[in-house]
Amino acid sequence: MSMEILSLLVGAGALLALVYVIRSLRALHQKVGRQTEKLSNGIQKINELTRNSSIQDYRQLEAYVQLHSLIKFSAPLPATRGWVGSPDLLLTLAQIVKTHKPKLTVELGSGVSTVVMAKAGARKIISFDGSSEFAEITRNLLKDHGARGVEVRFSKLSPYKKSSGWYDPNSFKDIKGIDLLVIDGPQGGDDPEARYPALEVLAGKLSSKSIIVLDDVKRAGERKLAEDFLKALPKHRLEILDHEKGTAVIRPK
Repeated sequence: MSMEILSLLVGAGALLALVYVIRSLRALHQKVGRQTEKLSNGIQKINELTRNSSIQDYRQLEAYVQLHSLIKFSAPLPATRGWVGSPDLLLTLAQIVKTHKPKLTVELGSGVSTVVMAKAGARKIISFDGSSEFAEITRNLLKDHGARGVEVRFSKLSPYKKSSGWYDPNSFKDIKGIDLLVIDGPQGGDDPEARYPALEVLAGKLSSKSIIVLDDVKRAGERKLAEDFLKALPKHRLEILDHEKGTAVIRPK
């Protein structure tokens, strides 16, 4: 093989190697670009979530401060938010009680909200809880705040119709003329039908001027329950409040 041919082969090999390196670098650049774009999108989402969380935290702080301005509490309140009522819901309940002065309030799911409504001036509250432990905690909390006119009933949760667990319907037999119905229990979680029996069992026990408040209407099951309550009460209107968990208020037109 002559030196000239050898040189050509070496040159061709070098050229092929250069092409391979260029293609590899280009592929690496594209891969880095895609990863950079993913990282940028991820950072943007984190920033958006952080911003929304900060706004929500500020709103809840505002509501909590207003709640304490509206009501004089004689003892500390337990922590709010999470699976407990958020300050925006508690403030709404306090305003409704102070404005409409319900004679009979029925609450599904006892806790901080029970104390808030009692201290806001609700005349009589019957609050149901599916946990005997939490029912006792609420009773002690009411005692600490010197709240009167409140009965906390423990009613064991059992499967009812399509609900995986609802209160014993017999627990409501002596109740009629509900002016304010607050639905924040049972917890529900993954069961969209968990709270739905409230419509069948309690709709016929409402007074003509009743107000119904439902928490967690950002969940599909609770939103449907609110809309079906409205269908059952043609003289009422539905308002969805942009609260942390979503609150539905159904009141007379």
